Amino acid sequence: MHERDAKVVVTGASGFIGSKLMASLREAGVAALGVGRRPLDSPDYRQVDLSESFTLASRPETVVHAAALSSPWGRRRDYETNNVEATRQVIDYCRRTGWPRLVYLSSSSVYYENADQLDLSESTPLPRRAINLYAETKRRAEALVAEYEGPRLILRPRAVFGPGDSVVFPRIVTAARAGKLPLLVRSGPPVLGDLIYIDNLTDILLQSLRNDWPDGCINLTNHEPVPIIDFLLQLLERLGIPHPRRQVRVATAMVAAGLLETLHRLFLPGKEPPITRFGVSVFAYSKTFDVSKMLGVFGPPRIPVREGVERFVQWVQDTQPY
Repeated sequence: MHERDAKVVVTGASGFIGSKLMASLREAGVAALGVGRRPLDSPDYRQVDLSESFTLASRPETVVHAAALSSPWGRRRDYETNNVEATRQVIDYCRRTGWPRLVYLSSSSVYYENADQLDLSESTPLPRRAINLYAETKRRAEALVAEYEGPRLILRPRAVFGPGDSVVFPRIVTAARAGKLPLLVRSGPPVLGDLIYIDNLTDILLQSLRNDWPDGCINLTNHEPVPIIDFLLQLLERLGIPHPRRQVRVATAMVAAGLLETLHRLFLPGKEPPITRFGVSVFAYSKTFDVSKMLGVFGPPRIPVREGVERFVQWVQDTQPY
């Protein structure tokens, strides 16, 4: 395929979600060009610094903007560069190439507070202050996309997991194997959380290429919340990793994480702390979503959580990625 023939441009194509989408597009016979900041030996990929003005030979019908710095820890300037400025440059590219559809992959973290939040919908007001720099810069990028004059869609997936995952489970599995993953203790009911399996997300992204989808924001999950701690323990058991034994109260973990973050900002700014307040929050507070809009637009997910876990466990056992 020549670059100019691409009907779809995918940013972040060297990352977890972008690479999976590119594979799905190839399988579907859709001419697509992937771009990203890392080098990649592929004829349908170009290494591009999205934080600067860029030009491609293609005039695509759709741009899927999946590139982002998605780590829960990092420097402000890196989030600004990769999440805000990169989005500004992608929008500028769209304006210069015929106003293609722009599908922006945002994050459910834009809703998050340090509290239980149930049945979050697209009409739920966002908190006054974002929970971390990642959520803050994703919100600002959403605001830029909302100003794009062409057709656009903002997708907010929750906890994408599956083979190739480089964000959600690697930190958990690594900490558990090292015996550094505590069990958080809190009062009240068990913590519930939504997730979305990677293939279900790519199914939705493929559907978003069609002409009849609405503008606005859509929450994306597998539509089956799980008890987070039980889910995690079962996953570790399947991977042959011993259950964590140390129990820590949420308030204590938050204080410890805050101290570690301060120390790392002062003395180790380039290294992620072993525990962050955001990481504590993920396991301490319920986050479930009303996905009526997703079901109405895209239909129900194809792969249930249980099957997604089986595929993920098999991939980890086969490849030993962590």
